[in-house]
Amino acid sequence: MARAEPSGISLTEFDASVVKGMLRRGDRQHDIAAWFGVNPGRVNGIATGEKFPNASVAPADKLPPPGPYLAGREAHAAMIALEAAAETINTALSLIRERAAANA
Repeated sequence: MARAEPSGISLTEFDASVVKGMLRRGDRQHDIAAWFGVNPGRVNGIATGEKFPNASVAPADKLPPPGPYLAGREAHAAMIALEAAAETINTALSLIRERAAANA
C-alpha cells in the first residue's frame, strides 16, 4: 500500500505558542491537531518539548475557541450550505438592483 503524500502543513513557532496555550487550557491533543490540520503527533512533539521547546505560551485571549471542531465531512456540508445561501443572497441582490434601476 502506498503512503499518502505529505500535507505540506508545517507548524510555526507562533503556532507552537498557540498549541501550548491550548494545552494549558486543557484542550485535547486531537482537537488541537484538528484545528491546525496536522497529525496529533505534531502536537505531542510540542507538548513533550521535543519541538519548539522555547516557544512561549499564548495567552487565553489569543487562542481559538475550544474544540471539538467540525470533522471534514461536516465542514464540507457547511461549505455546500454556505454556497447555496450565497447564491440565494446574490440572486436577491440582483433583483433589488434591477428594481431600483427600473424605478430610477
